[in-house]
Amino acid sequence: MTDIPRRAVSRTAKLAALPLGFAGRTVLGMGKRVTGLASDVISAEIQQRTAEQLFSVLGQLKGGAMKFGQALSVFEAALPEEIAAPYRQALTKLQEAAPPLPAASVHKVLASQLGPGWRDRFLTFNDTPAAAASIGQVHRAVWRMPDGTGRDAAVKIQYPGAGDALLADLKQLSRLGGMFRAIQPGLDVKPLLAELRERITEELDYELEAESQRAFAAAYADDPEIFVPAVFSASPRVLVTEWVEGTPLADIIADGSEQQRDEAGRLMATLHLSAPARAGLLHADPHPGNFRLLPDGRLGVIDFGAVARMPEGTPEPIGRIAGLALRGDADEVMAGLRAEGFVSTDEPVDAQALLDFLRPMLEPVAADEFRFTRAWLRAEAARLASPRSPAYQFSRQLNLPPSYLLIHRVTLGSIGVLCQLEAKAPYRGILERWLPGFAPVG
Repeated sequence: MTDIPRRAVSRTAKLAALPLGFAGRTVLGMGKRVTGLASDVISAEIQQRTAEQLFSVLGQLKGGAMKFGQALSVFEAALPEEIAAPYRQALTKLQEAAPPLPAASVHKVLASQLGPGWRDRFLTFNDTPAAAASIGQVHRAVWRMPDGTGRDAAVKIQYPGAGDALLADLKQLSRLGGMFRAIQPGLDVKPLLAELRERITEELDYELEAESQRAFAAAYADDPEIFVPAVFSASPRVLVTEWVEGTPLADIIADGSEQQRDEAGRLMATLHLSAPARAGLLHADPHPGNFRLLPDGRLGVIDFGAVARMPEGTPEPIGRIAGLALRGDADEVMAGLRAEGFVSTDEPVDAQALLDFLRPMLEPVAADEFRFTRAWLRAEAARLASPRSPAYQFSRQLNLPPSYLLIHRVTLGSIGVLCQLEAKAPYRGILERWLPGFAPVG
């Protein structure tokens, strides 16, 4: 593979071609409408063809397109199966078949980051990458410890020019909002892309990632449920960490037993809710590729490039207002949301209607146990995203304060993974333990 900047022209051309194909299909739909074909059939056909083209192009790209595809993948459980299926296939190909960086280029990066004697720092180093990511690839090696012994290691090496490619791809993808709305009405990808742009600088800095990983590792040291690998060495473009052996969550989703899926979901929820309290950080990239189910039953976490710094933990109003909603206290829910900026102080909003809008979202914690399913998420997505839905109309009266944007996105992403797992667990009990302000119900 040539390095990323040389591929920019080809990549940009592929991305730029997407809106043209979408425009052609929209005209086709208008033509069929004239002939009397049902509008829902036309819409489904346009959705299907648009999805196939979009995911096909994303599947040929690296950089920002891959990062965006990973971020969007956690929401695929909300898409109709005929659209989600080709999307899953494209992402699988994307992650398994990305062209590797040649060994000579790998060695050059290692020499620049670890020094000309970089080979002496390893007992063995495999030139064939074990995995590819959006901005780099991972090699398996044996790291030489200070006492001369070896430890199995994962060596993450950043592609030359990855930063420029990421920003260029995200700029192109930001022009495709209309296409995503065609696939899923009500889906607005622009805030997601804006947030991804803000985090690019952090994700490109492996020393910053190492700092976050060390903080997580300290918080979960000797934990019986969550495993965070040690950091052996970090430089701006090379990160060496402990190798994690386990079953990827994507495999659990595809072929895991019900018991495995339920346990993976419980552990995912535990990590998501406990990390702000324990580490002062929130793992902000909850897609299945970042997690492993270990042979001893723990959840292994392997990527800390995207984290939210939450030194005060999860904001207390989130738990308090959720508890009030479950207890049916409409006026207090209204007051709490208004104080946090979710409800405008100028617009009149019916408190009971607001509570009715929120209660279905809290169904997973209204009972002792709940099974997340794709069907549940699709129904909830239809309720909230369809312009003809009363809930959609009501949602237009509400705001999402900037301070809550990342928490909201990560929570939605985690729920998307739980729905892919179709995991049953005692989610309310996990909230009662880890979410500040969330009082037991009943």
